[in-house]
Amino acid sequence: MLVGAIPLIAGCYQFLLASFHGLRRTTPREPFYPRVAIVIPAWNEAAVIERTIEQLLALEYPGDRLRVYVVDDASTDETPQKVLAKAELHPGTVFHLRREKGGEGKAHTINHGLRIIRAEGWYEAVLVIDADVIFTPPSLRRMTRHLADEQVGAVTGYIKEGSRPGNWMNRFVSFEYVTAQAAARRAQNVLGAQACLAGGAQLLRRQSLDAVGGQIDTATLAEDTVTTLGVQLAGKRVVFEPNAIVWAEEPREITGLWKQRLRWGRGNVQVTRRFRRIWLRRGSAGSLGGIGFALIWFSVFLMPVFMLTSSGALLGLWFLDRGTSLEVFRTLWFLNVVTYLFVTLSSFSIDPATARRTWREGIFFPGLVALLIILYALYPPLFEDTFAGWLRDAGIDPADGLATGILLFAYVWLSASMLAAWLLKLLDSVLPRRLRGLLAPGIYIVGYGPLLCAITAAAYVKEARGAEMRWDKTEKVGAVGELT
Repeated sequence: MLVGAIPLIAGCYQFLLASFHGLRRTTPREPFYPRVAIVIPAWNEAAVIERTIEQLLALEYPGDRLRVYVVDDASTDETPQKVLAKAELHPGTVFHLRREKGGEGKAHTINHGLRIIRAEGWYEAVLVIDADVIFTPPSLRRMTRHLADEQVGAVTGYIKEGSRPGNWMNRFVSFEYVTAQAAARRAQNVLGAQACLAGGAQLLRRQSLDAVGGQIDTATLAEDTVTTLGVQLAGKRVVFEPNAIVWAEEPREITGLWKQRLRWGRGNVQVTRRFRRIWLRRGSAGSLGGIGFALIWFSVFLMPVFMLTSSGALLGLWFLDRGTSLEVFRTLWFLNVVTYLFVTLSSFSIDPATARRTWREGIFFPGLVALLIILYALYPPLFEDTFAGWLRDAGIDPADGLATGILLFAYVWLSASMLAAWLLKLLDSVLPRRLRGLLAPGIYIVGYGPLLCAITAAAYVKEARGAEMRWDKTEKVGAVGELT
């Protein structure tokens, strides 16, 4: 049961650290404008690539210190024509780099561009982004100012979900990004150890890129995380800049999210194994080897294990000592409600604009069933008396068997919720697209958090089976709206 409480402790620890961000962060006030080569890997991005280029050219950044390189991964749509048209309009600023043999993955596409850029030697920093992201005008200059500090090797921005009009899934992702980026990366700034440069906003100092071999890792599905850890192990800091806002289009349905996050989850499995010698070795790995960073990393990476452990421990205690099991159950869920309130309210305060749009998703992030269990753990008479009275009024005798069944259901819900989320994914994959919105109530009932845990568990299985590593690109339709 103590193991089951680790994610709750880690959640509170992370948000407590984030509250000290304003005290620990040292942001250079003077602007710093290194020559930046922007690398955009693109495969069939005709729907979004023109707008992405236009937004980059409109950045509050000296035009003569910016170049945009679109690395076309053998696209079969109108991506080449649209990029070439932009290159003709902006000679010497926009470049189209074509790969005739594509399909090898995002990292290989980026490396094709990096080889050409490094050979030219013009750049002082490289910004790797996704083809669909929209940089707000001041975002790049807010990132590059950190490079005035020679100890900073890389900087990342705050990726926000920007689909407009957004649906229920987009709102869940929006709230998740507040917790996973705005809060978590602030905490990691305080620790002095960043887990990952956001894939859509990776600014690398030239020397730091050279230190990691001058190219992006191609052996894992988490090339951005490998780069992040490599820069830090080479002796430089990685910084999160929360005021550099970058808007992105995210999946609108369960299947799309599952495909995207399964790739991320497998990448985390690979990275955890690849960097196994840094964990809890502060002497050789610096802040990356500290207890705090390990707590943050493994509380996410091992979340499915912790959930299964909690359920198994409660069931074991039930057979050993029912009274003790009930007390432990209530204690665990009391910790759950403390963490839930602290994390949710802290997230709303960090990004009020997102909170106004996603407050329902923030409340239902753990799911309606979990909220009912929290209520039961906090105030048992609500169910033991009130609910039992409702059953009697309905002509149902709340016998011991029913009460025991409800309690055991509550005991195993942490694990069962992952199974329920997986079943929703199966339904989503077989339903016609026009009917998939009918599954939205299921996510509000089961919870978006359990869905993420189910994806992580699926990543374990995929990696253990040695499944093919593929760059399953999320479908983009250019849905990022007019944002501020």
